[in-house]
Amino acid sequence: MAVDDSMSAAGLDDRVIPFAVPDLDVRGRVVRLGPAIDAILDRHGYPEPVSRVLGEAAALTVLLGTALKFEGRFQLQTKSDGAIPMMVVDFNAPDNFRAVAHIDEAKLVEAIALGKVSSGELLGEGHLAMTVDQGSATTRYQGIVALKGQSLEEAAHQYFRQSEQIPTHVRLGVGTVTTGGRPQWRAGGILVQFMPHSADRLRAADMHPGDAPEGHDILAKADPDGIADDAWMEARSLVETVEDHELLDPTLESERLLYRLFHERGARVFEPVLVREDCRCSRERVLAMLRGFAPEDRKAMIADDGKLGVTCEFCSRRYSFDPAEVEDGLSAGE
Repeated sequence: MAVDDSMSAAGLDDRVIPFAVPDLDVRGRVVRLGPAIDAILDRHGYPEPVSRVLGEAAALTVLLGTALKFEGRFQLQTKSDGAIPMMVVDFNAPDNFRAVAHIDEAKLVEAIALGKVSSGELLGEGHLAMTVDQGSATTRYQGIVALKGQSLEEAAHQYFRQSEQIPTHVRLGVGTVTTGGRPQWRAGGILVQFMPHSADRLRAADMHPGDAPEGHDILAKADPDGIADDAWMEARSLVETVEDHELLDPTLESERLLYRLFHERGARVFEPVLVREDCRCSRERVLAMLRGFAPEDRKAMIADDGKLGVTCEFCSRRYSFDPAEVEDGLSAGE
C-alpha cells in the first residue's frame, strides 16, 4: 500500500515493515522492537552501555534476518578484545530471535570511567561474523568483517560492501522510554538498499577521467561506497537524517516515518513481519548436548545435590537432570 500522512500513530512494536521507493530504485525495511527487546535486556540485567550495544545488534539482526526467504537461521556474532568480548544474536526465520552478551567486568568499569561507551569502543578489535544457515541439506554461508573500533552501523556497511556488494545504508537506535513507572528498553533501525535495474548504475566512479583539473575530486558526487548515482545519494542522505528518537518513539509508526522521509518520491509498504523473542533451548536439546560431552566432563558437572544442572545463557532457564537419565540414554544408543 502507499504511505500517506493520515495513518494513525498506534505505536505498534515488534514488527518489521518492508518498503520500496520505486522512483529511487531502493528497497528497505524498518524495525521497531519494544516488549521483545525489553524482555531480553531486563532478564539479563546488563549495565546500560552493554544493553545499548546488544540492542543495536538485535535490531540489525532482525533487519537482516527477516529478509530470508526460507525457514532457517541468521546469526550475528562478535568476538573481540573489548569490554564486550562476545555477542550472539540468533534470528530463527521467520519471526523469532534471542540475544546474549559476555562482559569483561574490569574492562567495562574502565571504559565507563573513561566515557568510552560507544559500540565500537566497547567491542574493540576482533571480528563480526554473519551466518546464514538453511539446515543440514545446504552449505552455510558466512561473511566476516574485521572490527577495528568502528560502530555496528559501520561494520554492517563494510559487510555489504565486501560480501553482498549491494550499496546499503543502516541507521540503528537504542534507548529507554518510561512506561508504567519504569524505563523500558526499545530498539529500532532502518535499512535501505540500492537495487537499480541497470547494472551500469552500480559501477563505482573509480576511473580518473584523464582531463580533470589538478586537485579536482572526481568522487565529489560519489557516496562512501563510490556509487555516483543521484537516486542512491538522495536515498542515503534521507536515511542519514533519521534520528534516534524517531526510531524509538512508541507513538510514531514506521509508516509515518517512511512518509516523512520519502513522501515526495512515494514509498510503498508491504505486509509487516511480526517478531518475538524466543529461545530455541529445550530439555531435549540440552540432554542431547550433555550426552555429547566426555564422561569426565559430565562427572565434573554434577552438583552437591547429585544433579547435572545447566542454565541456558540466552534465556536463563535452568535444566536439571539425574546423571542416570543421561547415561541410560547413552547405553540405549541414543
